Amino acid sequence: MVIRHTEIKKMEQLYEKNGNQLVLLYGREGCDKEALIRIFCKGKKFFYYRARKASAQEQCMQFGHEIEKQYDLSLTKYNYTEFFNRIRSGNASKLIVIIDEFQFIAKRDEEFFKAVLKLKAKKLYPGPVMIVLASSSVAWMEQELEERLGDGAKRVDETIKLMDLKFLDVVRSYPEYSVSDCVKAYGILGGVSSYMNRWNSKKDIRSNICKHILSPSGYLFAEAERFIGSELRELAIYDTILAAIAAGYRKLNDLFNQTGFSRAKISVYMKNLAAFEVVEKVNSFETGGWENAQKGIYQIRSNFVNFWFRFVYPHLSDLYMMPPEEFYDTYIEQELDDYMSRYFVQICLEYLELLNMVEKLPIKIHKAGTWVGKTGTIDIIAQDSARNNLIGLCNWSEPQLTYQMCEKLFDTMKKAKLKSEYFYLFSAKSFDEELLEKAKEDKRLELVDMTQL
Repeated sequence: MVIRHTEIKKMEQLYEKNGNQLVLLYGREGCDKEALIRIFCKGKKFFYYRARKASAQEQCMQFGHEIEKQYDLSLTKYNYTEFFNRIRSGNASKLIVIIDEFQFIAKRDEEFFKAVLKLKAKKLYPGPVMIVLASSSVAWMEQELEERLGDGAKRVDETIKLMDLKFLDVVRSYPEYSVSDCVKAYGILGGVSSYMNRWNSKKDIRSNICKHILSPSGYLFAEAERFIGSELRELAIYDTILAAIAAGYRKLNDLFNQTGFSRAKISVYMKNLAAFEVVEKVNSFETGGWENAQKGIYQIRSNFVNFWFRFVYPHLSDLYMMPPEEFYDTYIEQELDDYMSRYFVQICLEYLELLNMVEKLPIKIHKAGTWVGKTGTIDIIAQDSARNNLIGLCNWSEPQLTYQMCEKLFDTMKKAKLKSEYFYLFSAKSFDEELLEKAKEDKRLELVDMTQL
């Protein structure tokens, strides 16, 4: 099981502080915030309520019933002020009050936040209390919550976002896998902990895909569209746009021609998908060669959604008619390496960021990104505050990273108007003899074998 040690440690530090705390905890569906909460609450006094998708009146009744059940009492008033008046730890220890999926209350009941702020201010329960408001609605948390809280936003002590896990977490979670298999698992699942916990690293990649994604009984069989539909309506429009992006139509005008939707309509729906962290705009690293860069390119941000729309959605009829193994061999096996190239670049950047943290790079990275040109791409540009550059070239699918590839990179750098004294060359397999010889002579070239990641 994947355990978020960093976030749990942060929660423990907040718990140990004197006085009352108000903490916001959120992350996308599948981030396993519930597991984090269970581990954090172990051995502590706590009250936990999971909000329902219900009317304000029904929600209040359900909350009240939970209070009555846990504290063995009868309520005469059903409102949040009364609820927080009646909670207790039973001793001098700090009480943790967790309201999970609290957005279902906050959207419909203005009194909820008022009562929470009273609780924080010791106007209700007198003992020390840590209030945790948790949510799996990223878009709502980041776009609407602050307005709902108003001046109360200043009373929040800490906001913790549960980000997708890193590649290093995948490697730690799957000790039976080679680095290559870990890259593939990461490219398919991303860092979504609930997905990772179902994956069996004692089975190969093909077996896991067939069992969890391609089988009707699989945990991830209908997950992509369920996830999108969990907060977004008009799934038919979103599916059409995502299918087009996955098929290579990555500019607004391309999407307009492919989908038949107006540009204005596409822009609105793309904005919603971006807020939900499903798609993103690819912004090239700013260089002097702006006229040679591609602009207005979109890509599917969510690894698993991208996998589904790239490999499964276009062949949905065959998904239901073919055995999973036949579907995999027909539609996935030959194209999987090409799909993984993008994620290998992300992993190589993560590796550089780790080296940067321990000061093992020739420059101190201030910002990093990718440059997408009209006739070539620079996988990684890392820059320090003085604008010294470190360039990364990542080879996943070719048998060797060759010096000819490096020469093509140098040509693309001219178009981007970039110079660098440092080159990190990553290869999933090997390097050709010419490049190995050049690296011995040219100290600017650092060769990184995938096993080092």
